[in-house]
Amino acid sequence: MKIFRLKTNLLFRSCILFFTLTLVSNCSPAMKIFKTPTFSEGKNVNCIIEIPAGTSKKIEFNKTSKKFAVDLRDGKERIIEYLPYPGNHGFIASTYSEPTTGGDGDPLDVLVLCETLKTGTILETKPIGVLKLLDAGESDYKVICIPADEKLRTVSAANFAEFSKKYPNALQLIETWFSNYDHSDPVIIKGWGDEKEALAEIQRLSVPMKK
Repeated sequence: MKIFRLKTNLLFRSCILFFTLTLVSNCSPAMKIFKTPTFSEGKNVNCIIEIPAGTSKKIEFNKTSKKFAVDLRDGKERIIEYLPYPGNHGFIASTYSEPTTGGDGDPLDVLVLCETLKTGTILETKPIGVLKLLDAGESDYKVICIPADEKLRTVSAANFAEFSKKYPNALQLIETWFSNYDHSDPVIIKGWGDEKEALAEIQRLSVPMKK
């Protein structure tokens, strides 16, 4: 009888451990990223932060390793030899820029204007514009967003027209930064688009979530 109880207890503990490990795995940061839709229930845009504002290391989310790590170039970590990132850089959840249609094969880039956010942060935002670049012949758009939560905002602008009027130097700063931060990979500035154009690009590249 004691042996039966011992085996039962061990089986019960094994089941609990398996359930716990499965739950932890499913709730890991990587799983949250893969399961985050482009738009929230409140119709805001979900952004994944890779590089905190003020950072000089080019951190990226690796889909294979499912980890955030500093990007490598020629076997060395990519350090931005220019001013640090002027905003929180990352990508818009569940988007993909198709190479066969002129995209770069990556999710849609985003720059979230607010105080520094940690790598891996998933944040609801509102797009207020888009900087349109051409990088090695491929479209490389940078959507500019502000937090949906007004308490997190450092920029008081609801749309591109207001942003342009209140912060004209900020637009110039962002454009200058993306034009000069990588000397080995020059880009061509195609211009700016407003919040409607930014939203249209997000919707165009949004990938439906698998049920």
